[in-house]
Amino acid sequence: MTTPQTMNAPATLHRPGRGRWIEAWDPEDSDFWRSTGRRVAARNLGPSVFAEFLGFAVWASWSIVVPQLAAVGFILTVDQQFWLIAVPSLVGAALRLPYTFAVPLFGGRNWTIISALLLLLPASALAFVASRPQTPFGVLLLVAALAGLGGGNFASSMANISFFYPEREKGKALGLNAAGGNLGTAAVQFAVPLVIVAPAGLQLGRAGLMFVPLLLLAAFLAWRLMDNLTSAKADYRAFGAAVHNRHTWIISFLYVGTFGSFIGYSGAFPTLLKSQFPEVTLSIAFLGALVGSLARPLGGVIADRWGGARVTIGAFAVMAVAGAGAVLALRESSFALFLGSFLVLFVATGMGNGATYRMIPAVFQLGASTPERAARARKAAAGCLGIAGAIGALGGFLIPRGFAVSSSVAGSLQPALALFVAVYLVMGAVTWAVYVRRGSLMSGAGV
Repeated sequence: MTTPQTMNAPATLHRPGRGRWIEAWDPEDSDFWRSTGRRVAARNLGPSVFAEFLGFAVWASWSIVVPQLAAVGFILTVDQQFWLIAVPSLVGAALRLPYTFAVPLFGGRNWTIISALLLLLPASALAFVASRPQTPFGVLLLVAALAGLGGGNFASSMANISFFYPEREKGKALGLNAAGGNLGTAAVQFAVPLVIVAPAGLQLGRAGLMFVPLLLLAAFLAWRLMDNLTSAKADYRAFGAAVHNRHTWIISFLYVGTFGSFIGYSGAFPTLLKSQFPEVTLSIAFLGALVGSLARPLGGVIADRWGGARVTIGAFAVMAVAGAGAVLALRESSFALFLGSFLVLFVATGMGNGATYRMIPAVFQLGASTPERAARARKAAAGCLGIAGAIGALGGFLIPRGFAVSSSVAGSLQPALALFVAVYLVMGAVTWAVYVRRGSLMSGAGV
């Protein structure tokens, strides 16, 4: 049996030619965790958060670039603009599951380096096409799709960090990792309007070039500070167990409404501002993603006290009210009401993200009366997290496309917002019926 003393040494073990690998890792061993594990895990968490932050920033880069394209000579229809905003989310959602399995296959350190360097493709391609208004729309769409590579980073980063931390500290570590990533959306929407300004006019290519040194730094930090774990293994049975559990699909549906709304509104908000209130500066567009990102950990904290299902229901109720406020703002042409409604909407999506995420372990632990069942439940919950994260990201595609169809058919955003309000009410009702309603199987579990 391996003792804590013998386990301390492998934490810095290197395999020549294969990068830095840790042979033995047991964060559940208290002595090991205190003497070695916590320090090594924290050393890996920092570069992981930075790389994921950049992944989200690249993923969201087209959200703030699209409203600026007309100013540099591009001629695009409303439908084409929303396609450029929506397609990165579709690609990012599709990549989340394979990126999760890349960590056990290549190693967390190695994959962080690879995935950071892969982001040089969408960044450099954006820099190239953004300064060429003659670029065909099909090429623009392909370059926007490359930004979806950043959407996969969330899944691989979360999977990697989950291997480093003990169960009792996973929630905090993954919460920091997720919040750091989400802030990348706000950061890029804040930075791009500042970076592209030049005496000779807008230099939109800088929106891509600004990522190049940061991505190289992220790859260097991962190479210098991170580790691979030989104990990080792909658990296909966990995904199989999650696939066959109906709660995986119920929670995934709810996550489309919370996380998917955050990504969808973050992508569309700058274009909505530009189209509905052209006199307003785009420099405020980052506020939505910022408050939504900051609200995510708060939603988790409140859910720990009151239960994830109840907080999720509250989030959907607030989202419905805020969505109705946005409809009224468009009817009254009130910028103040529009901005206020969307900021409330963003806060509610962020809190809903944290609360829905909190529901997953509680749901899967129900009935786990033995250590063996509890272990299987944790694995199934991990599989659910991966599946829900991938499906939830589809909201980033559905919401911009909803706005596009609404604009094309009705000439207004109001039908799309009204539909979203109805969907939030349905999602809140489903959450209540399955997890809170008295007499339901989950009602007494404190989900």
